Amino acid sequence: MRPMDKLWTVLDVHLKHHSTLGYGLVTLLTAGGERLFSTVVFQCPCSATWNLPYGLVFLLVPALALFLLGYLLNARTWRLLTGCCARSARPRGCGAGLRGALVCAQLSYAAALAPLTWVAVALLGGAFYECAASGSVPLARRLCRGREPTCEAQLPLAPCRQARESDAQDLLKELKAQSQVLGWILIAVVIIFLLIFTSVSRCLSPVSFLQLKFWKIYLEQEQQILKSQATEHATELAKENIKCFFECAHPKESNTPSIKDWQQISSLYTFNPKEQYYSMLHKYVNRKEKSHSIRSNEGDAVIPGLGFVDTPGMNITAGL
Repeated sequence: MRPMDKLWTVLDVHLKHHSTLGYGLVTLLTAGGERLFSTVVFQCPCSATWNLPYGLVFLLVPALALFLLGYLLNARTWRLLTGCCARSARPRGCGAGLRGALVCAQLSYAAALAPLTWVAVALLGGAFYECAASGSVPLARRLCRGREPTCEAQLPLAPCRQARESDAQDLLKELKAQSQVLGWILIAVVIIFLLIFTSVSRCLSPVSFLQLKFWKIYLEQEQQILKSQATEHATELAKENIKCFFECAHPKESNTPSIKDWQQISSLYTFNPKEQYYSMLHKYVNRKEKSHSIRSNEGDAVIPGLGFVDTPGMNITAGL
């Protein structure tokens, strides 16, 4: 096989499984980042005052940052937010608010993968939990019940192996066991929830399995052609404007879509069982009247299993 054929094979696999590969890559990078933090950056202060906040910061703050980053890198976030302040002055019905809430829930579901991976891997490692738990006064009292009187004072020193009492040092193994048990419980809960959510969304899907496959193929082709045609049209428009600038002439009339046209095809997709449209662009070109809005019609609904329709976007999310 020639090198170019191998390249096209890799690209074809990526296009077919880009969602799965993306989630797998995010999971691996998050797990690797947590291991790097716990071994290189993290240094438990072994202080009764600082152990708890220090451990919790390393456990939860990166998870929060990854959660917000998941929103930032999701194309649906920008479809929902771009121009929303300009539209907020217009009257909106209850249905539009419910659709927005459902989309936000779907965005949160997608953004939660990386932070949950961080917390699960951190709990399995145990370093963050050991440090935080050893600085918790209520937990120290419960663990040191029936042990040496100095156990509570020595427990915060245990993560640094500085505790003089063997009881306090032995409790470190118990804290690590607690951390790992919580980590496996979290992983099990996430997998069960993911299985239930995927099964329910597929069960409620308004289209069949093969039509769903066709739908995804159509979206890939539409986005590729849209990017190609947009690049060609923008190039011709730029050439015409530059030519007229240097020749001091008036440009030819251009058939560029209006602001309203762009807004309509950029809005979030809603499914209507009475009309067979595979994207907002498809819906727009088949509208009955040119002045007719396609954003919200009677019978339109946001279907959880069709969230992939809003995900493609001419590969512009990296530049936002």
